[in-house]
Formats: sequence, structure tokens, C-alpha cells
Amino acid sequence: MGILVYDRIKEAGLTQKVLSRHAKVIRTRLGFHELSENVCSRVGTILLVLQGEPASWAMLEKELSDIGGVEIQKMQFAHQ
Repeated sequence: MGILVYDRIKEAGLTQKVLSRHAKVIRTRLGFHELSENVCSRVGTILLVLQGEPASWAMLEKELSDIGGVEIQKMQFAHQ
């Protein structure tokens, strides 16, 4: 699952709470944003590798979608 957070400063707290609540289905989490001496981007990207039951993934996706200010994209590979 890929998550684009449009305003990290505004949405990071809620996003973190949702991710923490669903930690048992998150196998891997990678987050990044643009950072330089002059700029710290308000936009952030989080990549998740999920485990467990797809119904739990759907609950995570629903809660993230309810935050607003995030875009979610999904991909699935045949090999796990």
C-alpha cells in the first residue's frame, strides 16, 4: 500500500495513530519526504508491506481514507 500525505504537518499525527492502531498487519514501513538545507517538504510518502488477513487491510485503508489529505494506492504481488 502506498500513502501520499499532502500535508505532513497537518495530517502526520492522525496518520501515525491509525498506523499504530493497525501495527500488527504492517510487516514493513518506509516513509520519506524531500529534505534539503532550504526545504522540508510538506508532502510525504509512506510505503507499507502488509501481512495477515485482507479484511484487516481494508480496515486500515478505510481509517486512512477517513483522515482526508491522503491518497492511497494499492499493489499486490503474486509471490509473498
